[in-house]
Amino acid sequence: MGPLSPTRTMRLWGPRSLGVALGVFMTIGFALQLWGGPFQRRLPGLQLRQPWVPSPGPAVPSCPPRQRLVFLKTHKSGSSSVLSLLHRYGDRHGLRFALPARYQFGYPRLFQASRVKGYHPEGGGTQPPFDILCHHMRFNLKEVLQVMPSDSFFFSIVRDPAALARSAFSYYKSTSSAFRKAPSLAAFLANPRAFYRPGARGDHYARNLLWFDFGLPFPPEMRTKRGNPHPPRDLNPPQLRVLPSGVGPRVHTLDPNAVFHPAPTAADGHSQTSSPITLDLGSSSFIQWSLAWLDSVFDLVLVAEYFDESLVLLADALCWRLDDVVGFMHNAQAGSEQGTSAGSDGGLTAEKRHLTARARAWNNLDWALYVHFNHSLWARIKQYGQSRLQSAVAELRARREALAKHCLVGGEALDPKYITDKRFRPFQFGSGKVLGYVLQSGLSLHDQKECELLATPELQYKDKLDAKQFPPTVTLPLKTSRLFSP
Repeated sequence: MGPLSPTRTMRLWGPRSLGVALGVFMTIGFALQLWGGPFQRRLPGLQLRQPWVPSPGPAVPSCPPRQRLVFLKTHKSGSSSVLSLLHRYGDRHGLRFALPARYQFGYPRLFQASRVKGYHPEGGGTQPPFDILCHHMRFNLKEVLQVMPSDSFFFSIVRDPAALARSAFSYYKSTSSAFRKAPSLAAFLANPRAFYRPGARGDHYARNLLWFDFGLPFPPEMRTKRGNPHPPRDLNPPQLRVLPSGVGPRVHTLDPNAVFHPAPTAADGHSQTSSPITLDLGSSSFIQWSLAWLDSVFDLVLVAEYFDESLVLLADALCWRLDDVVGFMHNAQAGSEQGTSAGSDGGLTAEKRHLTARARAWNNLDWALYVHFNHSLWARIKQYGQSRLQSAVAELRARREALAKHCLVGGEALDPKYITDKRFRPFQFGSGKVLGYVLQSGLSLHDQKECELLATPELQYKDKLDAKQFPPTVTLPLKTSRLFSP
């Protein structure tokens, strides 16, 4: 791989070295203000990136496109729609994908380079490099950097834990033992510890799924043994300030309902940080260090509730054309609420607001991730320009709508019972129906091809890329009569 850049060297620290790193910084007298405002500052000691500067325009970029990409595909966060964009872009430009042998990289185990099909480290650098790593994995930076160049563009996507919990409960009802035992999501969230046991099969889907996917370590109280009758104490948090969708960078207060304490400050009469030996992994210091480590690793984190805004920023960061991020939604369940703003809680009934608060409290680490990356997204939007963004989002939506009307029967996703062509029928899993697409008849050959790529579900597209990169070998039968002839 060659020498790593300073930023990638920082990435190799990993979240499990955060306590040691904290002690080192304290020793050299590097004073950190961990809480200048909830989730509104990043740790300066870990900010090694050059300042982000928007490109002149999303439609006609004036810079070379970025084509070495690492996308952490998180679960139930709109990531399949992003994956579809990457599949089509890489396919169109002849890029080489780091593919799993099946459809994911040994999940829920941490990613291992050896699980990449065609990865041969003993090749001495003669094999073609991979360009895109984008299928389901539990993030493991050290192993990722064995496969991908250190200057790759790292990005991911997060979703409001309340919306994610509703989707996960429906989709993983038969997979998670906690969900399987609960008669409803409301019953589960009313008393989650009656159903949830850390380490039980599939129960990583039932709590802090985003945190798990990012490969971050869990506080000790979340790693208790099965059957522990003494649940960890609930932490009493402050109010967290979150920026709502659709109104720009205006601050809106949400009720986090028991997320975590802020770090004590000198004004509280306590020291600002703990020593690495006594650092409480459940403390806000550890959470803030984890988030800062993610900031040092990921170039951009999209937010599902602001999906189109995120795509415009992604196109700009990658120097792609706006058309490169125009596509259809994939793997959406019938009746799903993807795209609903986290700042729109006021429109919910009292019962749904209560359920939302409980979901965020139960998934407290995911809520911390979401608040943090929601803020960073809107900071980038402010830097990009609000009016400029609104114009680009309107253009993206208009192009998507035009494509849908031209390509699709009904101009939208349909119930799978109407999809008879197996090439376009999405994999059905969980209690909800996964929607898909039916193509219009009478399309030209060129349009037929383009519409097929837009409508192809992720599993079928992965198989298509696999066959393209690893074409099956044809073995001709030997003619034995000639082998033994004189």
